[in-house]
Amino acid sequence: MERDKPRGVLRVLRAFDASFKGLAGAWREEAAFRQEIAVALLAVPAGLWLGRSGVERALLVAPVLLVLVVELVNSAIEATVDRIGREQHRLAGLAKDIGSAAVLMAIVLCGVVWALVLIGR
Repeated sequence: MERDKPRGVLRVLRAFDASFKGLAGAWREEAAFRQEIAVALLAVPAGLWLGRSGVERALLVAPVLLVLVVELVNSAIEATVDRIGREQHRLAGLAKDIGSAAVLMAIVLCGVVWALVLIGR
C-alpha cells in the first residue's frame, strides 16, 4: 500500500524541514560534526580569500564541504546501525569502520587539494 506523497511546493518544504532536522541532529549528537563545522568556518573563508580564480576558490572550498557531507552520511550509518541493535556484530562494526574511513579519505582529499593548489603557485 503506497502512501500519498506530497508534491510540488509542499514536498520541497518538507524536504527542507527534514534536512534542517538532520543538520540540527548532527550538530546536537555528533562532536566530530561540530569540530568539522568549526574548521569549515575558518577554511571556507580562507579558501575564498586564498583562491586566485574561481576555479581555485572552488577547489579549496569544495573538499571542505565534502568532509561535512561525508560526516553526515557516516553519522546516518552509525545511527542506523545503533538503531538496529547495540550488540557486537562483525558487520555492524565493519559498517561503522567503513563510514569512518570515508570521512578520513575526504579529509585526506581536502588536504591534498589544498596542498596542490597552494604549493603549486
